[in-house]
Amino acid sequence: MFDDAGCRHSMKPHPDSEVEITVNVGGIRQVLYGDILSRYPETRLAELMNCLPGGYDAIFSLCDDYDPGKREFYFDRDPDAFKCIIEVYYYGEVHMKKGICPICFKNEMEFWRVDLGYLDECCKSHLSEKNEELEEIARRVQTILDDLGVDNTESRWKRFQKYMWKFMEKPESSFPARVTAVLSFLFILISSVVMCVGTIPELQIEDAEGNHMEHPTLDNIETACIGWFTLEYVLRLLSSPNKFHFAISFMNIIDVLAILPFYVSLILTHLGARLMELSNVQQAVQALRIMRIARIFKLARHSSGLQTLTYALKSSFKELGLLLMYLAVGIFVFSALGYTIEQSHPDTLFKSIPQSFWWAIITMTTVGYGDIYPKTTLGKLNAATSFLCGVIAIALPIHPIINNFVKYYNKQRVLETATKHELELMELYSGGGDGNIGGAALASGGSQQGMEGRGGLSAWRYTKLSHSDTFIPSLSSDIHHRTRLQSCK
Repeated sequence: MFDDAGCRHSMKPHPDSEVEITVNVGGIRQVLYGDILSRYPETRLAELMNCLPGGYDAIFSLCDDYDPGKREFYFDRDPDAFKCIIEVYYYGEVHMKKGICPICFKNEMEFWRVDLGYLDECCKSHLSEKNEELEEIARRVQTILDDLGVDNTESRWKRFQKYMWKFMEKPESSFPARVTAVLSFLFILISSVVMCVGTIPELQIEDAEGNHMEHPTLDNIETACIGWFTLEYVLRLLSSPNKFHFAISFMNIIDVLAILPFYVSLILTHLGARLMELSNVQQAVQALRIMRIARIFKLARHSSGLQTLTYALKSSFKELGLLLMYLAVGIFVFSALGYTIEQSHPDTLFKSIPQSFWWAIITMTTVGYGDIYPKTTLGKLNAATSFLCGVIAIALPIHPIINNFVKYYNKQRVLETATKHELELMELYSGGGDGNIGGAALASGGSQQGMEGRGGLSAWRYTKLSHSDTFIPSLSSDIHHRTRLQSCK
């Protein structure tokens, strides 16, 4: 090199720029240079540059094999994941390629000692979603194992409480529990049918004062259904492990609302006449009887489809909010226009803008009862525009809501299948001789000594070494790194 005066100067290259290593990851060879790898000296690839003077012990602590003739390091890892991870040295961030299991990719990053902070935000969301799924699977597996186990150190009442909780809350636990769940479902249907049939005038009878009342037979059926609901709720409450959370649960509040009107109306019928006029008592009883419609929501306890719909709607609050906002704006605009335009007609039905809200609602939702309608040409044009806008406003958020429903439904099916798969693996590795997945000691979280000699400890170890994306870290406190290439498929 020459300076401005024409003098020659020697320039020594940076030491790292002269170093190059060849790595072979899953059969894919790649040459890497020291000046690139030195940007992240804490990573495994950066340590390879300085491991040769340490001998074979230092080399094999970092790689699976080494060829001194070719000076090539061998790694039995996923080459597709490596292609993504190597980008951190060039771009300072890592993007996960589509189709790679997020948990496997996380394990690959931990192996190459690349911090997860370099993972792009869009990829972190996939990783967190997968972690949530594994945690949910772990909770389900642990719940099933707890149900299978019997802790002899617990009191008789505690064991009875657990048995009753399984009997009332988990129909799949036994045949009697399944029969009880079917009976509860039938009682809900019978009660709902009786409530509807009791309003038919031909099936009602008259009392001494000439008032219509339900037939005594239907009233007795209603009483029997309420008795069943009450017994079911009391048993579930007594056997609940956490009674406060049980009481504030949404479905349990529905159960109370389905039972309470019967007893309140019974008290008002027998004692209310002494405190207030008979007509007021009858009005109060009639209002409470209307609350019996809440019991139809009890069907959601026995229907996974209704539960899926509920969770899908909860996850679609944003889309539903947009739908209501679109409709609210349209209702306000078209009702104001309709009122203003129709004032020129002498027989107008639009008396005020608030009254026009009703017309705008039934028009934009394409119901159209016909009790309020425009009579002028401009008013009819405004009505045509309003229902066209209403159709568009309603149709826009429908697709995301349906996608949320399908996504949640498929996710629940995957979680159920994965949970069953984990239990089958545990039973397989336990030898299958116990018939209870490793014995009661494992299920109840017993000591390690209680599992030895029965296959339980073996099952526990093999569960921690489960395959790739079905590995459940929540069931284990150990960190396990794979030593062989495993597929996520």
